[in-house]
Amino acid sequence: MSCYRFIKAQRDHYPVRRLCQLLSVPASGYYAWQQAWQQAQQQRVVPGEPAWETALVKVFGVHKRCYGPRRLPVALRKKGHRVGRQRLRAAMRRRGLRALQPKAFTPRTTDSTHGRRCTPNRLLDQPKPTQANRF
Repeated sequence: MSCYRFIKAQRDHYPVRRLCQLLSVPASGYYAWQQAWQQAQQQRVVPGEPAWETALVKVFGVHKRCYGPRRLPVALRKKGHRVGRQRLRAAMRRRGLRALQPKAFTPRTTDSTHGRRCTPNRLLDQPKPTQANRF
């Protein structure tokens, strides 16, 4: 029996911090083990795929395929699922989910269909230059 299982079995009778002191294990280690154990139990409830993958598909659809592997972990963390970016990318690739890429920005500075009169080219009336930097 591991130390953490023993603490879990005895925590109804004794304080967790005291048990951790007696077994000389950090209390933060026990709580991290407990959280990982609970997440493993939740994942075992849904056969076939982890709970975060179903949440991934829902969040991806809610955000209209605009969220990619950088923004999706933040959205999933708000839903209570902690998943890394690389694992998320692998799951997205497995399911064929690809985020839409925005089109490149092309500035529109000239409106050539404005319908107004164009200014005349006054350089056409000038004589051709004979030397550089001379008229």
